[in-house]
Amino acid sequence: MFASKSERYASAQQRILALCEGEKDEVALMASIAGVLHHEMEHFFWTGFYRVIDGGLVIGPYQGPVGCLRIPFGKGVCGTAAEMGETQVVEDVHAFPGHIACDARSKSEIVVPVRDRKGDVIAVLDIDSEEVANFDEEDREALEAMLASVFS
Repeated sequence: MFASKSERYASAQQRILALCEGEKDEVALMASIAGVLHHEMEHFFWTGFYRVIDGGLVIGPYQGPVGCLRIPFGKGVCGTAAEMGETQVVEDVHAFPGHIACDARSKSEIVVPVRDRKGDVIAVLDIDSEEVANFDEEDREALEAMLASVFS
């Protein structure tokens, strides 16, 4: 029997907390989170981080096909999430103004800002799906809580 989405998120959260316990290096944390989520969650086509560096986003640890190397703040779903500091849930990326098509197979996307202990956005977690409308409020809540538990 297949586990529900909430059960898969709970399992991923347990694995991530166990892997990341005591680790302070942000890149190591991002690599562990991307690896667990990509393999735990059904329909995650691309799972990774873009790090805030020199006023823009630079690709960080990820799982999936090659991604865009740099994304300016305010551009595409990732740049919008970073600039606004708010999670973006996009049912159809092709309808999103200014969408950056790193891979044409991507149909829907969720991008969650990652904040450090001071509350500054240090990265975004970007997850793409090959299915339209694959992400919802449950994904947003679970991913925001997961990132807060690791980085805050």
